[in-house]
Amino acid sequence: MPRRLGVLGGSFNPPHLGHLAVASHALAQLGLERVLLMPSHTPPHKPSQHDPGPLQRLRMCRLAVEGHEGLDACALEVERGGASYTVDTLLALHARADADVDADARDPAPRLTLILGSDMARTLPAWRRPGELLELADIAVAERAGDGREEVLAVLGTLGARVDFLEMPAIDISSSMVRERVAQGEPVRELVGPAVAAYIAEQRLYRHPSGQPGGAPAP
Repeated sequence: MPRRLGVLGGSFNPPHLGHLAVASHALAQLGLERVLLMPSHTPPHKPSQHDPGPLQRLRMCRLAVEGHEGLDACALEVERGGASYTVDTLLALHARADADVDADARDPAPRLTLILGSDMARTLPAWRRPGELLELADIAVAERAGDGREEVLAVLGTLGARVDFLEMPAIDISSSMVRERVAQGEPVRELVGPAVAAYIAEQRLYRHPSGQPGGAPAP
């Protein structure tokens, strides 16, 4: 039986407990072996705001998943550099898995599940090579307020996508909310967890309009 891996991508600027809840529900509900938090190097669909840089975001993802069995942070997009297109990431994960497999073991390639919020799922037809993307991975969707299943299915149905919806309560946390609270000097431990909150404080992230320590211009 092929290994089943989940991929939860995004800028993670910063990662928060909502991200971990989605990843954990996907892990349990879909019977996945692991879920990879995949921070982008450069998001292609929206400009990064208040960005401390991909290495800082990767470090926060690693801190966020510590102690959460089955959850990992993956540096693939950060190490590749440039705009982070999901279809290229899925191809790279398949290629990496093929390179790691012993020819005598004849292990099948991993089965990938791309985990999306419903707001992002509705934009999938506009992504790079969406048809190829759906050949490389199944789709799992976490619903968000204002984006019902009917709307998501209507959009993804045009691509013939098979969709699993995660059964979980809506979590009203966003990275922009975290950044705003940090900039206002408010605590964020209950939004991001103790390890990420401590890192944000130590590195003095999100305290300036640029998001960089000392107010240096963001890339």
